[in-house]
Amino acid sequence: MKFLAVLLGAIAAAAALPTDLSDPVLMKLSGDAERYQPMRGGDGVVHMVDTWLKVSDIMEAARFQPDAQNVYHLFTRNNPTVSQPLLLGADGLLGSTNYNANRRTIFILHGWTDSVLGNVNSVLIPAFLAAEDLNVISVDWSVGAGTINYLAAVTNTVTSGESVARFVNWLMASTGTTPEQIHIIGHSLGGHQSGIVGRNLNGKAAYITALDPALPGWISNENRFQANDGAYTEVIHTNAGLLGYIATLGQVDFYPNGGINMPGCSEPTCDHDRCFHYFAESLSTGGFTGTRCATYAGAMTGTCVLWGSLQMGGLRPKTGSSGIYYLQTNNAPPFSRG
Repeated sequence: MKFLAVLLGAIAAAAALPTDLSDPVLMKLSGDAERYQPMRGGDGVVHMVDTWLKVSDIMEAARFQPDAQNVYHLFTRNNPTVSQPLLLGADGLLGSTNYNANRRTIFILHGWTDSVLGNVNSVLIPAFLAAEDLNVISVDWSVGAGTINYLAAVTNTVTSGESVARFVNWLMASTGTTPEQIHIIGHSLGGHQSGIVGRNLNGKAAYITALDPALPGWISNENRFQANDGAYTEVIHTNAGLLGYIATLGQVDFYPNGGINMPGCSEPTCDHDRCFHYFAESLSTGGFTGTRCATYAGAMTGTCVLWGSLQMGGLRPKTGSSGIYYLQTNNAPPFSRG
């Protein structure tokens, strides 16, 4: 809740500013970019969203109580299609589920106006369970993400991430699970939230993956994904500069096909979603081999001549790796050319 406390303090300061508006602007989260930018909702529709944070956005976001309203859906090979819900602090409920502390645990975070029923989960959950005997926990933060007020959802991304970290800490304390067993993966707003979760775990989670983390509202947002949010952090950019963040954010950043337009896609929502299809395939094939680049501009143009290569995605963290990588994919499954 510390992010919300800071912003509520900013409301008082904003009230003292001379303005003829009843809804003062607190922050310009778009930096020097245009105020209104396109962003894709969970329904696949692209909306023009306001990236200037206002008092009304904070007041709406304050109604979201993630400790009580987030729901954690556990999937295992024993229940691959029907989840077992978990709640923060509910030890008795946890003990009645198929959770096994000897397995690695995956947390999946959806994006704006999405939910546990969205495409990111329908693609990733079966792919993870087919690849390894795991605990897969889909975080449904749709109470916070479901608002059409995009900047309220951006604010809720932070408070939800802090709450998810509290859930992970409780889970580890209750079961003996260790940070080395934790993989946090998120798409779009969930991409940034995955970093926020890791940050609030003191950067100890073994593996954090941001799948085309959102661009609008994050250019000058200090809560955006950061390279030191986990022991190993990886970002996959598939609609960079439009719906997804353009610059590097992780220890390792991949720009498949240049990171903007994906083969087989005809519009940005398809590009924005291709990242989780690539990642799902990487769990079984491991054939996405990236060539190292000097800069992300080089990766976006495919002009990469540095020595070294790295596999994109996969089950295990590539701890100690770093850099920017370019690769090409096919326009339909199998996407990997390896």
